[in-house]
Amino acid sequence: MTAGAPALRIATLFVRHGTAKYASALDALDAFYARRLPEVARELVVIDNALPPGHREPLGGARTLIGGSNEYWEFSAWDDGLAFLGPRLAGFDFVHLVTSAFGELYTRYIERIDTRVLEALRGRAAALGHIDCYNTPVRLFGRQSQSWLRSSFLFLPPAELALLGSLVSMRDRATLFSGEPERPFRSEAAVDATLQANILGWLTGAGTGQGTSWHSRFDLDAGTLPFFEAKTLAILNEQALAMRLRAQGCAPVDATWLATMLGRRRNRDVLGAVPDWRRQLSDRDEARLVIS
Repeated sequence: MTAGAPALRIATLFVRHGTAKYASALDALDAFYARRLPEVARELVVIDNALPPGHREPLGGARTLIGGSNEYWEFSAWDDGLAFLGPRLAGFDFVHLVTSAFGELYTRYIERIDTRVLEALRGRAAALGHIDCYNTPVRLFGRQSQSWLRSSFLFLPPAELALLGSLVSMRDRATLFSGEPERPFRSEAAVDATLQANILGWLTGAGTGQGTSWHSRFDLDAGTLPFFEAKTLAILNEQALAMRLRAQGCAPVDATWLATMLGRRRNRDVLGAVPDWRRQLSDRDEARLVIS
């Protein structure tokens, strides 16, 4: 922490769907804060999509359990959490968006996040997390994109969330899906063929051509089609969130890149302009990735 600066204030919005799956996730999140951010002033809101939306239950201290609608999975749940905080939202330096699956797939970036990293972004229009990307650009609703911030563990300033409004960007299943597992997307869906192939490969196949496969992939048939549609909406909402943040001037910041840069500087309180996401990925000191 910078000398004389007040402690960081963080509102953590943790989304789960019951406790049967990822049962230890909340304990792991608490351990992260104890290990990496012990000095922050923190309020925790647990949003459980298995509970009715009106549910409110104090958990002791600055911790509350509320219900979520589950209509759009974690994205509608985060909307519920933000509504619960209401005007108090502006009193925080960051809102930490977390899902119970944050411990899956690549997680080393989480251990790069500490007070120093967050202090470097305090008061800036920047979103901190892990930048993922495809091998080639895709088009979603007429806009080109190739990278996004993984939404399972993401720090955002309250002002950027206020500008966004709802975190749900994609709502209308009828314009996206055909209802047929053999060709699940409508021919006129505003999701290009490359993005469709990436989603199908990630959810039901060997991945997106980057040597990594999803931990819960499944066969697509009539029985799994509703889950496929819901999960696809979550993927599109994740990617649309990054697009909307960039459009409003909020810079995506890769946590590994920022920790790398701060480790190389003598004056760790100074951070210049945030470079393009490709530069960030190529300049990381681990998980380095060069995208032409």
